[in-house]
Amino acid sequence: MKRLITLSTVARIVAAGLLFWALGKHPYDYFTILRWVTCAVALYALYVAYSQKAIGWAWTMGVIAVLFNPLIIVRLKRATWRPIDVIAGIVLLISIWFVQEKRPQIQP
Repeated sequence: MKRLITLSTVARIVAAGLLFWALGKHPYDYFTILRWVTCAVALYALYVAYSQKAIGWAWTMGVIAVLFNPLIIVRLKRATWRPIDVIAGIVLLISIWFVQEKRPQIQP
């Protein structure tokens, strides 16, 4: 069966790209957008993982969502955020292969 790109896949690729891009020097507004996007993508991936009963992945996405929560901000130094950004980006990319939305079957 051919694997098609889903909304979840595209969202995780975009979020991972933003996380890797965050290693550069950017204004504070970039990091605010990064928090919103990463938290939303992680929550959606958590939902997909939980619906597939992939509890380990659901917890992992939950931790990422909490770390990047834009409402209750986790305040760390920029040097501390760099490895977190890289690890979160890598985890989001790896999760693409293990946590996929199930496509509805089309009846002929």
